[in-house]
Amino acid sequence: MSRALEVVATGPLALVQDLGRPGHAHLGVPPSGALDVPALRLANRLVGNPEGAAGIEALLGGLTVTARASCTVAVTGPPVAVAVDGRPAGSHVPVHLAAGQTLTIGRPDTGLRCYLAVSGGIDVEPELGSRSRDVLSEIGPPPLEPGDVLPLGAPSGIPDGADTVTAPPNPPALVVPVVLGPRDDWFGDAAHQLSVPWTVTSESNRVGLRLDGPALRRTGAREGEELPSEGVITGAIQVPPNGLPVVFLADHPTTGGYPVIAVVVPRALPALAQARPGTTIRFRPYA
Repeated sequence: MSRALEVVATGPLALVQDLGRPGHAHLGVPPSGALDVPALRLANRLVGNPEGAAGIEALLGGLTVTARASCTVAVTGPPVAVAVDGRPAGSHVPVHLAAGQTLTIGRPDTGLRCYLAVSGGIDVEPELGSRSRDVLSEIGPPPLEPGDVLPLGAPSGIPDGADTVTAPPNPPALVVPVVLGPRDDWFGDAAHQLSVPWTVTSESNRVGLRLDGPALRRTGAREGEELPSEGVITGAIQVPPNGLPVVFLADHPTTGGYPVIAVVVPRALPALAQARPGTTIRFRPYA
């Protein structure tokens, strides 16, 4: 029997993701890849894969898969119930599936995105060097649907539980370090304006985290001024005309015509990837 996983149920959204396809911004292609990179890296280590192997990113859990061959799996991200044929199996640990066994991921109480790694990795055809789905430019394998059969690569390592951890719950409030600029001079006292509490809205997705709060105000000299499109990176905090910031995540556009007031320090991005609507965020200048 060939090594493969069959998708039984997907939950709200399940995507194949690896560490992305950086280096193609000049083609208008975002970096994409897992939003919570440490979670995918850990899952791959637990099943003996290279850290960049492709796995499944499941939004709010709900993923069910059946193994068509013997394999080792691991689920990481927020704490979540995991079951094999209805029996509890645990998250953040390597779990063996025999051919025909079914794994189910529940709905996490906190956080947004769970990651499933499988020994050998998801071996779908890469595009531009990555197996990641980019929801903005629609590059990579389409969102998973029940009945999909995902080929698996050959196992290349030994499952390793040495760094198994219990994931802490995702907090209802985050303090996020940022580097001001490059367009902070468009806003009066940018650091102070950014420091107020912001609330993650339900319009957020893999492209960007949309925030609600007191609208950021431009300096009088910049009122109504247009900005030529310029390159933007993951973590850029762009301010559209309504003054409500958007934090660009991995599937962001590669250029933008609105001023970027600050950029999130990369180590803070995984927490933002798990921030549910209603989460409070405070930005602090990075020192």
